[in-house]
Amino acid sequence: MSIRSRVVATVAVAAGAYAVIHRLGATSGSTAAERAALLPGDELIAQPSLVTNHAATLSAPPEEVWPWLTQVGWHRGGWYTPRWVDRLIFPDNLPSADRLDPDLVRDLQPGDRIPDGPPGTAEFVVEVADAPHTLVLHSRTHLPPGWQERFGASLDWVWTFSLRQVGTGGTRMLIRNRGWVSPAWLDLGYRAFITPADHIMTRGMFRGLEERVRS
Repeated sequence: MSIRSRVVATVAVAAGAYAVIHRLGATSGSTAAERAALLPGDELIAQPSLVTNHAATLSAPPEEVWPWLTQVGWHRGGWYTPRWVDRLIFPDNLPSADRLDPDLVRDLQPGDRIPDGPPGTAEFVVEVADAPHTLVLHSRTHLPPGWQERFGASLDWVWTFSLRQVGTGGTRMLIRNRGWVSPAWLDLGYRAFITPADHIMTRGMFRGLEERVRS
């Protein structure tokens, strides 16, 4: 095989692998019906450029899963992702909590804020907190520092957690991201990177929650 043929084959394999993980990043674990369903929070971004849906079935009812969601956040309960992910992407964050902490578990209400970085950086605002079934988080702050001023960058991001009881003691959990980013080059970069990364992050979160609700 010539060098050119090897390069073409390598590029084709890489492109195919990226297409697979990009598809997983948009849909892993979710059904067509779940992806088509209207959820609270969808109305906050009418024309998103990025939409991902991830789902899993957890072995505990929604009322036992919900408290874990109320303590999430930077230097709070974390996001229950694997520690290697935390070290790679959020090296300054604390390890995710492995127990429910009475000082962190709270009765979330619309308007509450959930930090996702050091003070003055990224955070989520609670839009909907319908315990134990729906949590909608909203952010316009997840941009690199100074990019709004330098590039006129803007971001609108809605993160919806839907919990539905299945069987006698399980939870079908759907996590949906809807986002819009400007300018176009930044939007393309976010979609190219965030969509595959969302598969890794969300599957890790599902595994982390499953380990905690079973313990």
